[in-house]
Amino acid sequence: MEESAPPPIDPPSMWLTLSEGVRIAGEFSALLATWNWLRQQPRGDGHPVLILPGFTAGDASTVFLRRFLRELDYDVLPWDLGTNTGESYLVPRLYKRINAIIKSTDEPFSIIGQSLGGVFARELARSFPSHVRSVITLGSPFRTRDGEGTNSVVRRMFERSATIRPAERVRMGLLPDSSRPPPIPSTAIFSRCDGIVAWELCREYEGPTSESVEIIGSHTGMSLNPLVFWIVANRLAQPQGAWRKLDRDAYRRAWWDLSVAPIRDFPRLQLLRPLRSGS
Repeated sequence: MEESAPPPIDPPSMWLTLSEGVRIAGEFSALLATWNWLRQQPRGDGHPVLILPGFTAGDASTVFLRRFLRELDYDVLPWDLGTNTGESYLVPRLYKRINAIIKSTDEPFSIIGQSLGGVFARELARSFPSHVRSVITLGSPFRTRDGEGTNSVVRRMFERSATIRPAERVRMGLLPDSSRPPPIPSTAIFSRCDGIVAWELCREYEGPTSESVEIIGSHTGMSLNPLVFWIVANRLAQPQGAWRKLDRDAYRRAWWDLSVAPIRDFPRLQLLRPLRSGS
């Protein structure tokens, strides 16, 4: 007897989609107000971190995340491939980019990918497991089946841009079969308030080296969300070979600290500091 297919997952509500813009502005304001506190997080060990943007976005969309990680002493690497259109021509270019990074450093590097960038990040981790140290995805719908659970407008844009339907891309090896987590430590950050993709599609398959972390925030604003910044810093700061799942008590303390940081730091708050930082 054949197993029945799982029921389809609905895309986010129209309210969540329409409120994305307002919520992004709120997340950016919160980032500016908590920048001083975020900069006090533990410094990293300087290992390279590659950051991949989401669909229709480029390096400009991740500039504040890159500035933050650079202030924590990481060797931050941009995507450097223009706009992420999701088209098949990007795959060989991305592999060429990874091979260039491998040749330029002896250290394993981490990859952070937002939305579609996270889907690519997981595939790269599977293709280069001895060179990738960890993967962090931000609202990446790697569990989707042929684009289900995605806002209809975004889904049509992707299908027109990519020219090959997602299910066909999986069969052709251009996108990963996401039925299993990468063979290296992975963290999937997701939000039930995501206005573009269903949050169920962005959760990691639980395992000894994989985890899911929930935040409150928009889809597009994840690269501006201060709690995401704290999670990323916490995950990257772990010593190589000693990865552990996120400590929930530390996570709850971070929630509280982020809430009171703007009030506590108000006398010395420099809202323009992240805007003046180097790119």
